[in-house]
Amino acid sequence: QVHLAESGGGLVQAGGSLRLSCVASRNTYAMGWFRQTPGKEREFVAVISWSGTLVYTEAPLKSRFTISRVNAENVVHLFMSSLKPEDTAIYYCAAGENLSRHDTEYVYWGQGTQVTVSS
Repeated sequence: QVHLAESGGGLVQAGGSLRLSCVASRNTYAMGWFRQTPGKEREFVAVISWSGTLVYTEAPLKSRFTISRVNAENVVHLFMSSLKPEDTAIYYCAAGENLSRHDTEYVYWGQGTQVTVSS
């Protein structure tokens, strides 16, 4: 069992930045971020491998979102810059053994942290 706890969400103006953090009870090979808005399916944001050498970020977000991890601290970060109102969502941390864009590949999930970007 892996417990995940996200933090760092909040209200920010358009153009601003936020860094989300997810602390895990133990590391897994793949640590990722997804987001979801009401009425929509959960959307892939980014995933990072154990070593950090493999990173996949949803193409439209690549220029603004950066995922990183610090294994010694069992933490994965998502740095988001130039935020837009359409980035408003609940952001979820996910952990598993496969680097995947598909949420079904992840076994463990955090409770989520709300990010709201005002225009």
